[in-house]
Amino acid sequence: MKQSLQLRTSQHLALTPQLQQSIRLLQLSTLELHQELETLLIENPLLERVDDPLDHAVRLLADGAVNSASTAADAGMEVPVREDKLTPDTSESSEVANANETMSASDNDWSFDDVPQGNRGAEEDEGRPQLEAAHITLRDYLLEQMRLNLREPRDRALVELMIDALDDNGYLSETLDEIHASLPLELCVDPDELSFALSMLQSFDPAGVGARTPAECLALQIKRFPKIPFVTRRLALQIVETQLGLFAQRDFNKLKKILDCDDEDLREAQAVIRQCRPRPGAEFSATDSDYVVPDVIVKKSGNGWQVLLNQDVMPKLRVSSMYANIMKQSRGESGMGPQLQEARWLIKNMRQRFDTILRVAQAIVERQRNFFAHGAVAMRPLVLREIADTLGLHESTISRVTTQKYMLTPHGMFELKYFFGSHVATETGGEASSTAIRALIKQLIGAEDQKSPLSDSKIADMLGEQGMVIARRTVAKYREALKIPPVSLRKSL
Repeated sequence: MKQSLQLRTSQHLALTPQLQQSIRLLQLSTLELHQELETLLIENPLLERVDDPLDHAVRLLADGAVNSASTAADAGMEVPVREDKLTPDTSESSEVANANETMSASDNDWSFDDVPQGNRGAEEDEGRPQLEAAHITLRDYLLEQMRLNLREPRDRALVELMIDALDDNGYLSETLDEIHASLPLELCVDPDELSFALSMLQSFDPAGVGARTPAECLALQIKRFPKIPFVTRRLALQIVETQLGLFAQRDFNKLKKILDCDDEDLREAQAVIRQCRPRPGAEFSATDSDYVVPDVIVKKSGNGWQVLLNQDVMPKLRVSSMYANIMKQSRGESGMGPQLQEARWLIKNMRQRFDTILRVAQAIVERQRNFFAHGAVAMRPLVLREIADTLGLHESTISRVTTQKYMLTPHGMFELKYFFGSHVATETGGEASSTAIRALIKQLIGAEDQKSPLSDSKIADMLGEQGMVIARRTVAKYREALKIPPVSLRKSL
């Protein structure tokens, strides 16, 4: 075969670095976006944040005096540049000027003249940082009670041994025999001493701590409840100690036969058991509160529903004026051209990200306006392709925008994906959203008679009467998604 050279033209899709950055920023959540931004600010000295809290910090001179005449360049603010000082060949200087135009900055340096004079009142304390109280663990709480109730060092050591064997819920994770076997023989610890240490631990607060089983935990609490009739207390103890399984299954008819009691006695005993905490140590666990900051906010206006971007999550970026002056003075010989280009890309992509989120949110609100007026029961079926075709974007782009982006509405805060759902056919040939069906199921169960709760088949029949063709197993799937227990666990006396 003879070798030859040929010239051909073809088209292929290439992702430029700018496009790759735009896609990556679009799929990040608000928290991930700010983490990514902090990294970029460290790597690129030409970037700076206008909303940086250190921008308005008080600046001191070398002798400790307040610098009230600091220049805008020292404070990181934009410096006005006269056009007659720019030469036509300073291409990088013109790029800096264009980049600075993208972000406005009208802030001035902080000075003591801006502080209002007058008497200091209670409002001054509101601006001071509030310190969080130290967290008290279950172990610390129990050790404090041990020091107040026990004097003998040996008893204290054994009770502390029991405390160290507790799990996060306050249960004794090891048996007394296992604890006794783990102790050195030279200590000569008697099993009765361990039993006494356990009884002392179980007398501490919170009630139920040191229990080895859920039944023992509930029994310890019932014994310490004040002002409970003797008959009711005895029946409640009998239930948790011998018939806790039937009580959890809500098999009340069988319970009444075994315990030989009527509905009123069983109802009073049930009220006592419900006051117990099955995990007494859970209140001492250190759990950090997780919260979500909305990306868009929907408000009611005179012309309908208005969609606004949350300004608190929008970082305000610009090109550093200090480095901009350096580039202007060096007339493009500073070697900071790549950093300038990256800064301009980031500012542009950041604006494009929030513009895309706003457009998608507006399209969602336009199609789900019945939800904002009447709630989840009025949700209509919606798929990603419908929004993509409306905005002229790809379906994958809509998927990236709606992932981990949140909308604050009068009905609560929802992820943008919440407004998308499959459809269920109706008898009239229409479609109903699965979200609306879940809301109807929740309403039906919320209004049911607790003595005779609705089964999944009954709920399917009731939805069928409203024209929605839905199977029993679909109702069960939606009910489990709503974390609603089955009919046997919703029954009460």
